[in-house]
Amino acid sequence: MATATVTDLYPTRGTGEVTAPRQDPVVWGSPDTPGPIPAADLQAYERDGFLAVDQLIIPSEVEVYRRELDRLVADPAVRADERSVVEPKSQEIRSVFEVHRISEVFAELVRDPRVVGRARQILGSDVYVHQSRINVKPGFGASGFYWHSDFETWHAEDGLPNMRTVSVSIALTENHDTNGGLMIMPGSHRTFLGCAGATPKDNYKKSLQMQDAGTPSDEALTALASEYGIRLFTGRAGSATWFDCNCMHGSGDNITPFPRSNVFIVFNSVENTAVEPFAAPVRRPEYIGARDFTPVR
Repeated sequence: MATATVTDLYPTRGTGEVTAPRQDPVVWGSPDTPGPIPAADLQAYERDGFLAVDQLIIPSEVEVYRRELDRLVADPAVRADERSVVEPKSQEIRSVFEVHRISEVFAELVRDPRVVGRARQILGSDVYVHQSRINVKPGFGASGFYWHSDFETWHAEDGLPNMRTVSVSIALTENHDTNGGLMIMPGSHRTFLGCAGATPKDNYKKSLQMQDAGTPSDEALTALASEYGIRLFTGRAGSATWFDCNCMHGSGDNITPFPRSNVFIVFNSVENTAVEPFAAPVRRPEYIGARDFTPVR
């Protein structure tokens, strides 16, 4: 349970599903906070909950990160590590967590001013990495990620008190409109959806393969999609999508021959460090929800 000194602004995992308005800013930095995001784009991020960048990293850099992703996925020691998650059917690697600690190549990406600079600008403070991973969606059957709000999980199971967290998904392969790309409901970040049902112990072992606890109902998703619509993100390798922690998002299966791989980094404000979980019996492992709050330098 959360400590008594921290108010739970976003109750979830109760007997019924509830919706509530967001009680936190979207952009925490002031208009004069330095950073690489132009003012107009920052306003669009505040309105929509996301920001697409056509080329965050250049092709030669994409190649470096692709080679590193391939190296990690092919490494038997990485596959055997608890930080790797495999597809239930094919047993191929689906995700590798804490890649900024496993790989110095990805650690450099986290520290890149084009990356961490945008996070600081949005969150208005120094930041640390709450979570990092590579997602591998090979062709011919890689499964998707069902609709969810990351903040609902990070609040319930990791103990993040406020919506002061931003994610970036950097494409390492081309994102077509057919190979399981990211979908977001624009504007959904302004509504918190508290899900129904208690959190099982060690829920992460199942949820990283297939979401169950923390999954919105069909009725709630229909209402949100009817109000906000759905945006599908496509783009070349090297493009990136920044999105707020409370955006309702997901991705479909990849049944095409074309792989879709990306590196995913979650930055949290050093002023929003995790407490005890708000709606889970135990914390998730630190490689999923960090307890090292050292700022990125």
